[in-house]
Amino acid sequence: MNLLDELRTHRLLAIVRGPDPDAALTAVLTVAESGVAVVEVSMTSADALGVIRRARAALGPDFALGAGTVLSVEDARAAADAGAGFLVTPAIAASLAEGGRLGLPVLAGALTPTEVVQANDGGATAIKLFPASLGGPDYLGALRDPFPGTAFVPVGGVDADGARRYLERGATAVGVGSPLLGDAVRGGDTAALRERAAAFLAAVRP
Repeated sequence: MNLLDELRTHRLLAIVRGPDPDAALTAVLTVAESGVAVVEVSMTSADALGVIRRARAALGPDFALGAGTVLSVEDARAAADAGAGFLVTPAIAASLAEGGRLGLPVLAGALTPTEVVQANDGGATAIKLFPASLGGPDYLGALRDPFPGTAFVPVGGVDADGARRYLERGATAVGVGSPLLGDAVRGGDTAALRERAAAFLAAVRP
């Protein structure tokens, strides 16, 4: 699985984080069935490793399923063992180098130009611009000038309209959590989740 190719092709990363492992698993499978092709399960979720393990078994070896909020070496190794095909960090952390040692692509969190340089130097596959809401699409546009070869994935407060605007300003993809998942991660309506997934997929369509 080539994470950068997946992000460039599908332009949407679903971020699943929740207190109910069964509901989180249902949410992962629902968005995947709805056409969302790249999904991360946050390590801050209840039994995140179990959710990743069960989702991998259900979705197969080729689906772009990753672990998010991975900060430590230990978490990176545990996520890989559970079946994560990529790692996502909220900041530059020990997990970035460990992802490289494990042979896993890493979407590394960064906000400032200095952090972007550090993440790129550390081997990041792409930059998770986080929290994107602090600067919005205009800030991404400004970052694109000194880093034209860097793939940026804004995360944090991205709704369907914002997704379009970030992509117009040069984002490779957008990462979306609660605006997409809503209450589904707590056992909410999966039909509504499917509707939101359709809306986001339409928003990111080239």
